[in-house]
Amino acid sequence: QVQVVESGGGLVQAGGSLRLSCAASGRISRIYTMAWYRQTPGKQRELVAGIVTDDRTNYADSVKGRFTISRDNAKNTMYLQMNGLKPEDTATYYCYAAIREQGYSESIDYWGQGTQVTVSS
Repeated sequence: QVQVVESGGGLVQAGGSLRLSCAASGRISRIYTMAWYRQTPGKQRELVAGIVTDDRTNYADSVKGRFTISRDNAKNTMYLQMNGLKPEDTATYYCYAAIREQGYSESIDYWGQGTQVTVSS
């Protein structure tokens, strides 16, 4: 069974930094696209940043220049370094990963349980 678990959320003042981690574990054959999404109450989940197997990345316009996504394939882990945090970055952040489990030919979408990031003004 594959699991995806986020960590690193918390409360920070505006202008501060946080680093989120997303660790995948289990019978993993390969991890394809990984991404961070965020959601606030009453709004749709939105893409924050994504990274593919060759380390190409994409970012939401609202976080470009402030957030950096990266991955360590040897550890099956993805990171989101968030600098210059703003109150509008407050949300629950979710990890997404497309993972092919050992013994299977297709990948499946996995989501973490979410980690809360709160930025005070």
